[in-house]
Amino acid sequence: MAGHSKWANRVHRKTRQDAKRSRVFAKFSRAIMVAAREGGGDPEHNATLRSLIDQASAAEMPKDNIEYAIKRGLGEVEGVEFEAVRYEGYGPGGVALLIECVTDNSQRTVAEIRNLMSKRDGKMSGAGSVTWMFEQKGVITVPRSDADYDTVFLASAEAGAEDIVDEDEEYWEVRTALEDFHLVREALREQGIPIERAELSMIPTSSVQVPYEGAGKLLRLLEDLEEHDDVQHVYANFEVSDKALETYEAASE
Repeated sequence: MAGHSKWANRVHRKTRQDAKRSRVFAKFSRAIMVAAREGGGDPEHNATLRSLIDQASAAEMPKDNIEYAIKRGLGEVEGVEFEAVRYEGYGPGGVALLIECVTDNSQRTVAEIRNLMSKRDGKMSGAGSVTWMFEQKGVITVPRSDADYDTVFLASAEAGAEDIVDEDEEYWEVRTALEDFHLVREALREQGIPIERAELSMIPTSSVQVPYEGAGKLLRLLEDLEEHDDVQHVYANFEVSDKALETYEAASE
C-alpha cells in the first residue's frame, strides 16, 4: 500500500524538478527565516535550520540567498515579518491533515486554506485535534540503486537510527529520534552513502485506508495544498493502493 512515505517522496521529486522556479526558493527562504528567528542562526545547534539549509542546497538554491534568509530571520536585515502557523483538519475519507505554513498574513492564509479544503470535501478542525496522531521524527531517504539494505542498516543502526522503512520501491527510508537525526545523517555520509532527502517530519502513528474510488479526491486536495505559496509541508495519515497512486500520477502528467 502507498501512503505517507510514497507521497512525501513524490513531493520531493517534484520539488527537485521545479527547483529553478522562484516559488520554490521563496518557500525555502521563508522557512529558513522563521527557523533562524526561533532557534538561532547556527545550524550546528539548530536542527531545523540545518535540515532546511540541506534541502535548499539540494534544490540548487544559491548560497547567498540562504545566508540572506538567515540574516533576515536574525533581524540583521529589515523586511517583511513571517510567522510559522499550523492548521489541522480532515480530508476526504476522514484522513487527518497537518498543514504547516509560513506567512506574513495568517488571516489571509487560513481563509485560503479553508477554501481549498472545502472544495475537496475537507474541513478544518481545532488546534490539537489531529496532532496527537503524529510524532516528529528525522527522515532520511537513500536511493535503493545506490546502496543495499544491509549497508544502509549497519551504518544507520550503529549511529542510533530507530527503523528502516521498506515502503517505496525506489528508496530506503531511515527514521530517527530528533536527537539522533544529525548523527545518523552524518554517519551515512561518512560511509559514502548517497542521501536523497533528509528532514524533520511528522510521521502518522496510524493510517486510514482510502478506497480506490476516493483516492483521487484526496490526492488532488494534497496537491492543491502543496502548491499553495504559504504551505511548507502537508502531513496526512492515509494509505491508498499503488494502483490508485499510479492512476493519479498518470492523469497528472
